[in-house]
Amino acid sequence: MAKQFESIDDRLRDFIARQHIFFTASATAESRVNVSPRETLCLRVISPNTAIYLDRTGSGNETSAHMKADGRLTIMFCAVEGPPMILRLYGHGRILHRASAEYQELLHTHYAGDEPLGARQIVWLDIDLVQTSCGFGVPLFAYEGERPSLDQWAKAKGPDGIEEYRREKNVRSMDGLPTGLFDAESN
Repeated sequence: MAKQFESIDDRLRDFIARQHIFFTASATAESRVNVSPRETLCLRVISPNTAIYLDRTGSGNETSAHMKADGRLTIMFCAVEGPPMILRLYGHGRILHRASAEYQELLHTHYAGDEPLGARQIVWLDIDLVQTSCGFGVPLFAYEGERPSLDQWAKAKGPDGIEEYRREKNVRSMDGLPTGLFDAESN
């Protein structure tokens, strides 16, 4: 039942636009596999073979460490409303740090310059394979809305508190790999 495509066509782009959640999966040969849920408001499909998402500060920074060490990244969507389908975007990713000109350009071009408090980096995925599958086993859920928790946490921490938190929690992965989060400071 799986079908493979070289790129995201209009039908798949429309499917992505209707979803409220996506998952990222990354790893290195020796690390644990990291799977993280994300809200789709931060995701942009910028070409048939490129997707980006604005990544916000979290309790770890596994994806960044895995991009620095290996680069393999998969993004998965699954319909929890409407007709069943799973969509996976396979490829290689990279991290664009907030201090970079490329980050600033993408923020301006694809997010109208709106950088939420706690924005950490942009994750860029060069897609080399798109695959759909049936999704018959995915349960139906009703979307209720976005959680306010991350915004409330960031507001309570403030910019200085977020910076301190990142230096404490986001510099190394759970497997001890460097995330490169503050590499731009030493350049």
